[in-house]
Amino acid sequence: MSVIFITGIDTGVGKTYVTGALARYLKDQGKSVITCKLVQTGSTHPPEDLLMHRQFMQESLHAYDQQGITCPYVFSYPASPHLAAGMENKTINPDKIDQATDRLTKEFEYVLMEGAGGICVPLTPSYTILDFLTERRYPCVVVSSPKLGSINHTLLTLEMLANKNVPVLGICYSLAIPSTLEITKNTEALLRERYPHLPFVFVPFLNIEKKLVVVDFSSFKLET
Repeated sequence: MSVIFITGIDTGVGKTYVTGALARYLKDQGKSVITCKLVQTGSTHPPEDLLMHRQFMQESLHAYDQQGITCPYVFSYPASPHLAAGMENKTINPDKIDQATDRLTKEFEYVLMEGAGGICVPLTPSYTILDFLTERRYPCVVVSSPKLGSINHTLLTLEMLANKNVPVLGICYSLAIPSTLEITKNTEALLRERYPHLPFVFVPFLNIEKKLVVVDFSSFKLET
């Protein structure tokens, strides 16, 4: 595979941490990898999520980051992509995202594309991230968490991806959001019972200012 899409059950669940950790894992396996983001809101150039990816990978900003190839759309207003774009009198065009992605896939074995929020986030008033994934069939990594409401959001996300025949590589259980041990263990057990065929990887809270914790993604089928 070439493009892997990292989606979350909601905003702020740890997609950026997972994207950076997965990029670090693939890099340590000797793979050629770059991360990208289809759209970032509430930010300026260079997008803050890409800066965090590069910190995880222990790399400086790539030329493609500076050129806007790894994030074709950046909007300053912190809102859903369709609204943030509208605030600047712009419209998100999926073709522009595809053109940028094509450039990256020609140079790298793996392109990790971080989403924005959950899968039903609108890129335009009539076009969601789920529409984008349905058309392209990018295999997804779903980032869940132990916060309250996550069971519902995770099951809905997995069900909708399955209904649209979008492949799922596995579930990343992000511990970036604090919770109780009881909730964490119960949520994990329920998700494993409902989706026993999906690999399940814990992603701890990673302190990028200190020694990076390397996450083992070997249970995911990541072969190109």
